[in-house]
Formats: sequence, structure tokens, C-alpha cells
Amino acid sequence: MNNDPEKENRTKKQIPLRLSQTLYAELMDWAQADFRSLNGQIEYLLTECVRHRRGSSDEKK
Repeated sequence: MNNDPEKENRTKKQIPLRLSQTLYAELMDWAQADFRSLNGQIEYLLTECVRHRRGSSDEKK
């Protein structure tokens, strides 16, 4: 078993994701405006949400 934390951070999980047509279109437009792929945009948005949540929980302590 490989215990290299850097390699674990580069490894990405694949997950199925179901979106409404409306949400898909909105995300696609946003991704194109930001010069990202749809997958890259979703990953960016999720990462920002997690960072925001971590920041918010640190303020509550």
C-alpha cells in the first residue's frame, strides 16, 4: 500500500452526478465564461464551498 500523501491529493475520485437541464445549462455557461470545462467548474465551485465552510466554522470557535 502506498502511503504517499502527495499522491493521494492528486488522485481524483469519479462520481456520477445528475443535474437538471437548467442547472447544467447555467453551469456550462458559467464554465465557458471562466474558460473552464464543466467538470473543472464544478470542482472549482465545490472547492470554494468547502473553503468557505471551513472558514465559517473557524470563526464560530
